[in-house]
Amino acid sequence: MEVLEIKVEPLFDEEQSALVNIKQLKNEEETFTSTTTAGEAVSLEEGSSHFIVGKEQENNPDQVLGENENIFVRVKTEQPDDLQQDDITSQFSESDDDNVLDIAKHDITSVTNENEFQKELQHTDSMLEGTSVAEMDVESDIDWDEIENNFSGSETTVSEQSSLDSDNNDADLLQSRVWCKVDTTRQLSPSPSRFQFCGASSLNINIDPNGDILQFFNIFFDDVLVDMITTETNRYAAQCLQAHQSKFCQSHCSQWHHTTSNEMRTFLAIIILQGIVCKPEQQLFWSKNPLITTPFFPKIMSYRRFVMLKQYLHFSDSGTYDPENHPSPKLNKIWPVFEYLNEKFKKVYTPDRDITINDSLMLFKERLGWMQYILLERIRFGFKTFMLCESKSGYIWSSLIYTGKAAVVDEDYKELPISSQIVMSLLKPLLNKGYCLTTDSFYTCPQLADILISHTTDTYGTVKLVRKEMPPNLKMKKLKKGEIMAYQRGKVTVMHWKDKKDVILLSTVHNAEMVDVEKRGELKKPKVVIDYNDSMGVVDKVDQHLSHYSIPRMQGKKYYKKVFFHLLEQAFWNSYVLYSKTGGQRKHLEYRIVVIEKMIEKYHLPQFSSKGVRPGTTPNPLRLTERHFPDIIPATEKKTNPTRQCAVCSTQRDSKGKRVRRESRYYCPDCDVGLCVAPCFRVYHTKADF
Repeated sequence: MEVLEIKVEPLFDEEQSALVNIKQLKNEEETFTSTTTAGEAVSLEEGSSHFIVGKEQENNPDQVLGENENIFVRVKTEQPDDLQQDDITSQFSESDDDNVLDIAKHDITSVTNENEFQKELQHTDSMLEGTSVAEMDVESDIDWDEIENNFSGSETTVSEQSSLDSDNNDADLLQSRVWCKVDTTRQLSPSPSRFQFCGASSLNINIDPNGDILQFFNIFFDDVLVDMITTETNRYAAQCLQAHQSKFCQSHCSQWHHTTSNEMRTFLAIIILQGIVCKPEQQLFWSKNPLITTPFFPKIMSYRRFVMLKQYLHFSDSGTYDPENHPSPKLNKIWPVFEYLNEKFKKVYTPDRDITINDSLMLFKERLGWMQYILLERIRFGFKTFMLCESKSGYIWSSLIYTGKAAVVDEDYKELPISSQIVMSLLKPLLNKGYCLTTDSFYTCPQLADILISHTTDTYGTVKLVRKEMPPNLKMKKLKKGEIMAYQRGKVTVMHWKDKKDVILLSTVHNAEMVDVEKRGELKKPKVVIDYNDSMGVVDKVDQHLSHYSIPRMQGKKYYKKVFFHLLEQAFWNSYVLYSKTGGQRKHLEYRIVVIEKMIEKYHLPQFSSKGVRPGTTPNPLRLTERHFPDIIPATEKKTNPTRQCAVCSTQRDSKGKRVRRESRYYCPDCDVGLCVAPCFRVYHTKADF
């Protein structure tokens, strides 16, 4: 590759800039094309400027050009609005002075509009291909005969020209892959334009404006999904009781009866409520201790029934499981629910242009082959979920559970790094639509940016310096606080900004522009940093909302039940986003409480309530400090003269060591316990240890 230095004189004022498009042609064929913009060493700014154009010789790459060897050059300039646009076509030869080629300025053809300019280019190309000038319907003052004579006498075979074109294409590709340093001290060129967004954010289902708030949650947990869970739970319970009938006592087997869809929805309502009313142990929700009692739970469902439903909760038929043909063997027990909800999330709503991919680590410390350990996270142990969310609202559009090398990713991207596989698999339905993706340093890399650009998708986010294809000189220079350094390669710009720490960013829609930020004084930040914080901040709030009302925090040791409760959280959050987008004004917590109330009102049946049991063993601590009076137990719907066990007598034992059971028609309304009028009422309210 021989390098020629071409000197180009500016066409107008020295303070103006121009875009130069150079075409070198030899032997009547195009051999090299180079484009340069305004800037040091590659512009037409501040007088005579220089830039380098390479030319490959056909036969001998090391051969030096002849003294009078002609080269055809076309220079196209884009001038400001107050100047006309010119197309300069000229002939020149190599100068004897330092191998500098001077472009003659005497052959200038004015172009009044774009159509005439295109005709001028076609005229030149047709001439080089051997077409007669007389055949072209374009007037020109250029001496085309002299140019044709200069190129006559040189012939190139088809094979030689094909080889030459291939080499030149490789040179162009190599040049486009080179990082160019951006001069941040001068006026920056405009940011790369975004791809045109072809989608439209929309809700793809009909919402009844007069319906209750429960309809948003039922969009995801509809009758199909709840019936499937109910069927698999009944099947699994029957299989367990039949297989282990000898291990269970007869009373345990007789206590189980098939559940229904209404009871399953009531069970889910209790699970969601437990995320709001937090207690360290699950059985404390049914405790009768006056200090921590929550009477709502035993009124809805007995503790024994709740434990049995949770024990037999199941989501797939183990008898039909085929590990060789299953799409995700490690998730086979939760796969039907995961697949159904994932498709439902995509079908119900179309996200806006700005989207984000983020990960979430769910606490799990039991033995699991694909459990993750991240030292710097607040939750260090658990399994990781990757989520594609809408940046503006936080709607979870798609998710992927990482199970190691067996993670379900698209087969088209198996050759990419695992982080790029995750991004492309989640983003595949949204490619070629002009979306803009925000990612953190776990995913962002120049290779991924090039792939997304090829699919008409923009991206920006933080990036690590150790990524492949990063500019090699980016980390060599130490920056002072507030300084920025940038490199550009095509549409991709990589920036190194010094704040309290070094911040490395990559973007296909930003340049190195710095903007003012009013925060504890006037500060300047890169615009890409502000956009990144706005986009990722919404997704971080999603994790905060879910962590405040965590459902799977203490829900057993089986991983697939943990995953199910995590999916229940995601579905509940998405229902709240849809509620807000349709004009809902309630806050997240208030929305949860109202939905739970509606679920209990609609699906709870009286037969699910717990029956009367022995009084609590922990007495009311206020019984010794206040005034108390006995009263007759009021009648109920079933009994006109109901009775209760005496709280004092039930603590005594008879001569055989059995607890004494004595019923009483009287009770203390303030303490809400049954008591014999004498002497138990006086003993209960005067003795600390009775």
